Amino acid sequence: MNKQKIGYGIALILACIAPLVLYPIFLMKVLCFALFACAFNLLIGYTGLLSFGHAAFFGGAGYAAGYALKVWGLPTELGVLFGVLVAAAIGLLMGALAIRRQGIYFTMITLALAQMFYFFYLQAPFTGGEDGLQGVPRGSLLGLLDLGNDRILYYVVLAISVAGFALIVRIVHSPFGQVLRAIKENEPRAISLGYDVDRYKLLAFVLSAALAGLAGATKTMVLGFETLTNVHWTMSGLVVLMTLVGGLGTVVGPIIGAIIIIALENKLGSLGYFLSSVTGIEWFQSLGDSVTIVTGLIFIICVLAFRRGIVGEILAHFKRSPAS
Repeated sequence: MNKQKIGYGIALILACIAPLVLYPIFLMKVLCFALFACAFNLLIGYTGLLSFGHAAFFGGAGYAAGYALKVWGLPTELGVLFGVLVAAAIGLLMGALAIRRQGIYFTMITLALAQMFYFFYLQAPFTGGEDGLQGVPRGSLLGLLDLGNDRILYYVVLAISVAGFALIVRIVHSPFGQVLRAIKENEPRAISLGYDVDRYKLLAFVLSAALAGLAGATKTMVLGFETLTNVHWTMSGLVVLMTLVGGLGTVVGPIIGAIIIIALENKLGSLGYFLSSVTGIEWFQSLGDSVTIVTGLIFIICVLAFRRGIVGEILAHFKRSPAS
């Protein structure tokens, strides 16, 4: 546990000095997706429920927060909170319907419901349709901190992400989290012990939705816009990829997965031009247009060689080391 706390401390220090080296907007995007992946991992990694509809919470909260900030003129903290509440309400609705089924049927129900929300956002007048919701103001935090400053905003987003991550860790290590693990490992036995499994599943679903909404609302506030991309089923697939690459059912695995995937999406083009200038091979310049191919290859490699994900394989290696 002490080593774990030291690791968290080092990671926090690195996160604090990161904007001195890297672009703050990119870092904030990484933090938002890392929180999104951790929220998704709470459901699949610790409860065993594969949702393919988390984009509805991520993007839905983004639209709600953006509308509240731009049209209603709510303070930033209230606008983000409103987005979280909307995501939790959507999660309650979807979860109440989806938990009636298990396995692939549960997954397909979440996908179908999420696509229904996608078409709603496509048609709704307040979303801007295919143009998206533009010009969302950042405002200020508690009327004191000007969030128009990227550096100040970065540390606010870092605090939000750390708070969300700490809440997930607390949930996982609480008695409630232990019941979720029991449901994942052997649901009939959990039922035989007297636990109301459906109630625990629904609560886990709503908590996951709310945290995903926190990530989505924060991202909209950071970037100043919200688009249909964030409510499309491909966004749900992206967060699945992040979680599997980093390590399903691990605490920090989704964070590592989010860093890798978002870094590839944003920096692969620059890497391609660098490799082209060094090697003289012009083909590398097209790497920026091949992000989906590269991420697909990474997914295949992880499935074949790192079935536990990057962090999962590392933890498994250290568990085997003392015995060897």
